[in-house]
Amino acid sequence: MARAGVTVERLAVAAAELADEVGFEKVTVAMLARRFGVRDASLYSHVKNAHDLRVRVALLALAELADRVATALAGRAGKDALVAFANAHRDYALRHPGRYTAAQLDLDDDTMATSAAVRHSEMTRALLRGYHLPEPAQTDAIRLLHSTFHGYVTLESTGRFRHTPRTPDASWSATLDALDALLTHWPHAGQPT
Repeated sequence: MARAGVTVERLAVAAAELADEVGFEKVTVAMLARRFGVRDASLYSHVKNAHDLRVRVALLALAELADRVATALAGRAGKDALVAFANAHRDYALRHPGRYTAAQLDLDDDTMATSAAVRHSEMTRALLRGYHLPEPAQTDAIRLLHSTFHGYVTLESTGRFRHTPRTPDASWSATLDALDALLTHWPHAGQPT
């Protein structure tokens, strides 16, 4: 690519594409400069450093994932919403492994507060309202869902399920059934906080 047209947005998209190809942790400013056919130094007028580039990829990934989840959730409630929500996460993680890893980047509080992470939180809480979960059960359920989805897709994407006779899809479906049952019958009263 020619030097003309290099923008922060194009750099973030190109870095996200590289992350999916080689892994998020392997993306460097030098690698990105080679993709654009420019010297490393010329990119520093667009990004401060490698960390700034990583944050931009994380923000891009969070926004893409939020858009996909919002589309999947539209008009759904209860178990149907849970399944759509979960499948949107799983599909994104498997199709875009580098971007998914980027979305897990620990962002500072100010960046997090202005990112699509806020939309993720709002959508998760909206999903859980269908299960009538009050606080603090809602926060606990959000942590459970994130841990389950993240753990599952991380194990699946690294091939950990290939040595078993049951397909990952079958286990995923059973996991979602179990989560729905748990959310439907969440323990509320008398539970220690």
